[in-house]
Amino acid sequence: MNLNTKQKQFLRGLAHDLKPVVLLGANGLTEGVLAEIDAALTHHELIKVKVPSTDREMKNAVIDAIVRETQAVKVQQIGHIVVLFRQSEEMKVAIPKAKK
Repeated sequence: MNLNTKQKQFLRGLAHDLKPVVLLGANGLTEGVLAEIDAALTHHELIKVKVPSTDREMKNAVIDAIVRETQAVKVQQIGHIVVLFRQSEEMKVAIPKAKK
């Protein structure tokens, strides 16, 4: 799923008040963490994930792996927090239509 700038801006506004639902721990990105992120995306569609890391390249690699494994879209990244979106079959979050 590709989102245009207006759609991402809309989702950032919705995510503003959200708290991170998944926090990566000392073990990093494990199968269990990926399963939790996948379940949270299925249930909420729009989530925040906290990826604490002192190494910027490692943090970006972890975020890229999360996006790739969950087929989510990275809406925004600020510091250690990343906002992810994946529309479910119920379409709980109604994003604006893309203009042609």
